[in-house]
Amino acid sequence: MATAALAELPQTPASDVKRLGWRGLMRTVGREGKVLVTNHSQPEAVVLSIGEYDALVQAIERAQARDDVALDALRERFDRRLAALAQADAGERLRDVMAQPPSLDGKVRAGASH
Repeated sequence: MATAALAELPQTPASDVKRLGWRGLMRTVGREGKVLVTNHSQPEAVVLSIGEYDALVQAIERAQARDDVALDALRERFDRRLAALAQADAGERLRDVMAQPPSLDGKVRAGASH
């Protein structure tokens, strides 16, 4: 299963890797930064330079940090809403809200609107 990103990589067949050896492969990696090794035109492996590998790891770490920040913000919002249920008057406030007829003004509403 080849992806579009794989199709854009410089390629070398496994037979060339066997024929030229590790040094030949590493010359291509040094020149291109990465090489897709194929076997019968099917992707088998991607060989990366240290620089390319480090760039991938750093990109993953930045993405993970962004995800962590977003998750922390979501968790904080949830905890604030959940804390309202722990207040002494939470039961009474809920009963008051449930006793009121809904006022939708002809609109369907789902969840909080900000």
